[in-house]
Amino acid sequence: MDTTPLFTDDTIVFGLLMLSLGFVFLTESIKTGFWSKFYKIVPGLFMAYMIPAVLTTVGLISPEWQTVAENGDITEHSSSLYYVSSRYLLPAALVLMTLSIDLKAVFNLGWKALVMFFTGTVGIVIGGPIAILLIAMVSPETVGGADADAVWRGLSTLAGSWIGGGANQTAMLEIYGYNQKLYGGMVFVDIVVANIWMALILIGIGKRNRINKWLQADTSSIEELKEKMSTFSEKVKRNPSLTDIMIIGAIAFGTVSIAHLSSNFLAPLFDNLVAGIESPTTRNMFTFLGSKFFWMISIATIIAILLSNTKAKNYEGAGASKFGSVFIYILVASIGMKMDLMLIFDNLGLIAIGVVWMTIHALLLIGVAKLIKAPYFFLAVGSQANVGGAASAPIVASAFHPSLATVGVLLAVFGYAIGTIAAIGCTILMQIAAAS
Repeated sequence: MDTTPLFTDDTIVFGLLMLSLGFVFLTESIKTGFWSKFYKIVPGLFMAYMIPAVLTTVGLISPEWQTVAENGDITEHSSSLYYVSSRYLLPAALVLMTLSIDLKAVFNLGWKALVMFFTGTVGIVIGGPIAILLIAMVSPETVGGADADAVWRGLSTLAGSWIGGGANQTAMLEIYGYNQKLYGGMVFVDIVVANIWMALILIGIGKRNRINKWLQADTSSIEELKEKMSTFSEKVKRNPSLTDIMIIGAIAFGTVSIAHLSSNFLAPLFDNLVAGIESPTTRNMFTFLGSKFFWMISIATIIAILLSNTKAKNYEGAGASKFGSVFIYILVASIGMKMDLMLIFDNLGLIAIGVVWMTIHALLLIGVAKLIKAPYFFLAVGSQANVGGAASAPIVASAFHPSLATVGVLLAVFGYAIGTIAAIGCTILMQIAAAS
């Protein structure tokens, strides 16, 4: 079937995304009337995500589409906007948002950040088998299948994605040998459920004060870090000259180029080293080390942290983090573009498993946050460091304050490291649940 959207030229699509972002910021700046009341309920970041999703749903734009020739040949097409945003703008944003970071103050955020991250991991590990057991009571055929078609094998790839990232997801596909013809359905569930959950988290950010009050959370360490960053920013604040802006661009994209150059060398190197490990299980645990994206994000963040100990941090006064925020919003819009809201109804059985699974993850996070009185920031970022990885965790973290983006990256790197082994544990439990 021909699924060509109205606009396929990335130049036009990017313009539409920028117009959407401009609309959000313009309406959010209105302090009276309808829009003032609207943005007290719905945060601007959520709208930056949802408007592109609506444009995709109504067929104006699309991340992927296919055309059918007169002879019946089908050609696959895709937009490169998300790739550009995640590979170029995301690391640039991380650099600019990390320039003024006080790493000691980040570590002073305390143990609750790690507890919430690992709680999110446990929520994914136990959520899968519980979801299978619950859905099996209503629709046993949804969780069935045999051999390579067994649903639990396909769900193993979700576990890999929701704890680590794309590399971990691919590792699980190889470990459990799921039927690759059916794999697209699992990718679809991953996109739909993970994006719905991210949307809910973004809505929660707008209500964080009320949520923190209910959690009885101590937000003093977060507020102290934000205040410290704001004070430093005010201290070095200046009207940026053209030279300032060009140097900010040089720092950001020069670092991105080094990160890409290094990842192009390190990823194949570690890929070969991992391939030499005899044990298949051990080998797949370290598959993420062969991911260029992992090394690119890690190296960009390391360089940014090193730069934060030099005079380069003073470019925060010229608006470095604001430029980083621009890049983050473009990334948010490109992520929203990947979400077709109508696809939710295409495979309700698998979607139901995903929704139940994510609900267990969310309930466990809420329960532990309430128990240890953790701020909503730790809940949101701890969840996205698992489910969204390095692409989404900094977005959510920076929505609280640009200086907090680094926290999202550091936790997401933990996710890459433990993703495969935790997903294997989850899959073993899902296999047992499916057989019961």
